[in-house]
Amino acid sequence: MTSKFLLVAKREYLTRVRKRAFVVLTLLVPVLIAAFGIVVGKIALSDSSAEVIDVRDDSGLNIARRLTQGSTAKLQFLPVTGSLAEAKKAFQRDKHAGLLYLPAGIDPKDPKGVQFFGLGNVSLDKELRVKAAVTDAFAELKMQQVGLSQTQLDQLRAKVDLNAVSMDEAGHEKGSNSGVTTGVASFLAVAIYIFIFLYGMQVMRGIGEEKSSRVMEVMLSSVKPFDLMMGKVLGIAAVGLTQFLLWGLLSYGATAVVAPLFVGNAARTEVAARPRATAEPDDVKSAMNSATGSMGQSANPAQRMNLVGKALDEVKKLDIPIWTIVFGFLAYFLGGYLLYGALFGAVGAAVDDQTDTQQFMFPITMPLLLSYILGFSVVLRNPDGPVAFWMSMIPFTSPVSMVIRLPFGVPGWQLALSLGLLVLGFVGTVWVAARIYRVGILMYGKKVSYKELSKWMFYKG
Repeated sequence: MTSKFLLVAKREYLTRVRKRAFVVLTLLVPVLIAAFGIVVGKIALSDSSAEVIDVRDDSGLNIARRLTQGSTAKLQFLPVTGSLAEAKKAFQRDKHAGLLYLPAGIDPKDPKGVQFFGLGNVSLDKELRVKAAVTDAFAELKMQQVGLSQTQLDQLRAKVDLNAVSMDEAGHEKGSNSGVTTGVASFLAVAIYIFIFLYGMQVMRGIGEEKSSRVMEVMLSSVKPFDLMMGKVLGIAAVGLTQFLLWGLLSYGATAVVAPLFVGNAARTEVAARPRATAEPDDVKSAMNSATGSMGQSANPAQRMNLVGKALDEVKKLDIPIWTIVFGFLAYFLGGYLLYGALFGAVGAAVDDQTDTQQFMFPITMPLLLSYILGFSVVLRNPDGPVAFWMSMIPFTSPVSMVIRLPFGVPGWQLALSLGLLVLGFVGTVWVAARIYRVGILMYGKKVSYKELSKWMFYKG
């Protein structure tokens, strides 16, 4: 029994890894990811210029001057003259981000009638930023009217440097960076959702193709249906793990080349953004040489690896549970794939035509899709909340929900309980899938319904 089960898994594994598509995809994905990162980074850097907002101020309160003084790197206010109609034409001609109009007779205590014109639909983010700037300008005006000087107003503006510290139940403290942990959690959620769905579909299509070609009739003469199904599921799982390993190694190599490029670009941008009055020429030259030495003509591998090492040291300071994340991702990929892969295999065995799979796919993929949606809308916002806890315990939703929680830190007992329940869920779905598989694999020319599937589960033999 065991030998036949392993033979099926070996056949599935070798058949797939020897295909040209597997080799090309395995080698190409890290390159595409690196290229995608470079493109996104360059687009982000090119889109870093400030948006210009024209301000036509008829209020007589000098709000335009206050807005100009409060311009930021992302939002720059530019006072304009002339009538409102002329300001509209000028703003449209210059293709600026918007036109802010402050009508005459505004009451500083209750400012109403302020209008913001934009080309096309005004985005919510832009509207909120402009509204916040105008609100701050009126707040300053009211504070100045009660006797505060400009120096006192400037002193009231305090930029708080907030250091986030994570504390566990035992009182141990560690560094925290919500941006990094959120990014890692989002990446893990997307990856595990795609991989479970991708490899599960491979199981369903593989079984469906063999059933339609009547190969199954020959194979079942020497292999039991359960051994055949599990051999296929685990064989494809081994293919997935092989790709993960190769992608990890290739991505590490690509990171050694790409990371210094981003570090160099970031340093160049930071130095270029410094005011000339605050940096002497020698200081600028020194900063450029130290930060972007790997970008110049004298770049060498040692300098590049040094930059990568510094970047990794910064990540280590955040005390992210890297090994827990790696172990958890692999464990939940395997558990989630085996749970869903068995059900995908049952669907492939139950139908004759691939177009008939849609009616059975929806109830299977619904929990996976639900965990993906709620993962970003609920779990990511509150990874320690009750919704996150219960979703990470339910076997059908835990693969996505728990990997989102891993970068934020999960108590060991919750991780152990979740994995235990996932194993039990996998055993249960395998039992259900095997009962359907043994009947459906040799069933031809009959439309299958949910009622029919429920009968197959209780057939004896």
